[in-house]
Amino acid sequence: MELVLFDLDNTLLAGDSDFEWAQFLISRGVLDRELYEARNATFYAQYKAGTLDIHEFLAFQLAPLARHRRAELDAWHAEFMATQIRPRLSDGARALVNGHLETGALCAIVTATNSFITGPIARELDIGHLIATIPAQENGEFTGKPRGTPAFREGKIERVERWLEELGLYLGSFRRTTFYSDSLNDLPLLCRVTHPVAVDPDPTLEAHAIKHGWPVMHLHTAGEPERDDD
Repeated sequence: MELVLFDLDNTLLAGDSDFEWAQFLISRGVLDRELYEARNATFYAQYKAGTLDIHEFLAFQLAPLARHRRAELDAWHAEFMATQIRPRLSDGARALVNGHLETGALCAIVTATNSFITGPIARELDIGHLIATIPAQENGEFTGKPRGTPAFREGKIERVERWLEELGLYLGSFRRTTFYSDSLNDLPLLCRVTHPVAVDPDPTLEAHAIKHGWPVMHLHTAGEPERDDD
């Protein structure tokens, strides 16, 4: 059996769903533009630079969920999917996922973005397993706090290993383990699988991939998308 893990933002998705969700709420007038837009951009820049404090970011990103009823949030998310997410899911990304699903591989999205935002995206791609940062809930409503270990940097390894344990498996159970990602933040998990693949990588990841002979593929920038079948 093969295990295939996909990062989401800027990997399968041409953009960052965390960033775009905040921008969407700003555009709807749910969040104050003056207060939120600059901070949203700052956190995104920190993420790309590899300097993000995940707990500081989650305090910012999850707080709006606690201010609104779940039904209202779900309605906004349906609009968000239609206008901001589906147009960012390329044919190449869908073909990559479908190719692995058709082989019978165990597939999962592994993302730091919270599961409220990413759950519908995983379902859109027919990926049945999602390992994401979990926003805590009470009686079906969000508290504005995270629960458990965020799926970020080394936390992705912890969360993947815990998920596999629940299935009675571990990374060594598979003849081949693949992880697709664009980000230097995912180097810890990329270094744990047998087949790391850099997808439209940031400069740090691209340099690391070239140095270590990892495949580099393109889904959203110049170049032909293709699967790594080594």
